[in-house]
Amino acid sequence: MNGVRVLVGTRKGAFILTSDEARKDWKVEGPLFSGWEIFHIKGSALNPNRLYASQSNGWFGQIMQRSDDGGKTWEAIGKDFVYDGVPGTHMWYDGTQHPWEFKRVWHVEPCIHDADTVYAGVEDAALFRSTDGGTTWHERSGLRGHKTGSQWQPGAGGMCLHTILQSPADPLRMVIAISAAGAFRTDDGGESWKPINRGLVSNFMPEPTAEVGHCVHRVACHPSRPDVLFMQKHWDIMRSDNAGDDWAEVSGNLPSDFGFPIDVHAHEPETIYVVPIKSDSEHFPPEGKLRVFRSRTGGNEWEALTNGLPQEDCYVNVLRNAMAVDRHESCGVYFGTTGGQVYASADSGDTWNAIVRDLPAVLSVEVQTLA
Repeated sequence: MNGVRVLVGTRKGAFILTSDEARKDWKVEGPLFSGWEIFHIKGSALNPNRLYASQSNGWFGQIMQRSDDGGKTWEAIGKDFVYDGVPGTHMWYDGTQHPWEFKRVWHVEPCIHDADTVYAGVEDAALFRSTDGGTTWHERSGLRGHKTGSQWQPGAGGMCLHTILQSPADPLRMVIAISAAGAFRTDDGGESWKPINRGLVSNFMPEPTAEVGHCVHRVACHPSRPDVLFMQKHWDIMRSDNAGDDWAEVSGNLPSDFGFPIDVHAHEPETIYVVPIKSDSEHFPPEGKLRVFRSRTGGNEWEALTNGLPQEDCYVNVLRNAMAVDRHESCGVYFGTTGGQVYASADSGDTWNAIVRDLPAVLSVEVQTLA
């Protein structure tokens, strides 16, 4: 029988939640790496027992971990991240210069074309690649060496590369997003990059429609349509039908178009999910009601999904990496909160239940559908 493995990264360790296809009863394992921030933990689509975790601590720095047995045992890997000739400084909007730093790995993305290749998005905004299962890492320096690099600035969480989308149809195409620089696309495997932010409007910027500088929170797509992209921006839900060359707002009737995560139904490419929060200064659900909003039309028309979610006195947040879907016929949707709950729906969002409570604040949620 097919099962589900939910990988949860928190402020104080990682947790692995497992269930069968019914997704009613859950086994909770953890904490792994207790006391460490696990910014992201994700498994390979080509080798489901291979997991990668980004382990970070303000005192002891950054460690990458790999498991080849589904999380039973782990090995520290890739101590050194090798930078490849990137200019040493960038400029913030106030005109002051700051050196590039390596602070932490925000996002780990196993390659969908090669089982030993894995990508890492880091702070300060850089993309790394390993072709030996994470043992050694080298920067894809064409990104941070981009001519617009001096115009990038840190978002509230830092200057982080937090989204890595690979095209199933073209192994040379990839889309990444940086807070706060915007979205970029490569069509040559990372040698060169194109800003793909036309149509984005950010009123907090000196030039609201600038080529770069936009605070993109998350980008998602359906594997069958890699050129159709959905974006949760710092204000605005956006859609592109041409791989990011042009964007249009699809916020529609949402109670707020500010939020962090966005994801796409496993089998319905026009069905997308977001979790609105009140504002960029008030990171909690509008009216204290925790609601996932679903659009079955690719945006503009949204319905609130509330069955099983708290509808009063709820003031948690859902962070950018903390939502995922499984690939079962009845698509499962999962998200974690800063209050330590992980909610799951086995029916595409119609009903929800908390499969675990009282974890440390959840930073990331990823899901593996297992044979």
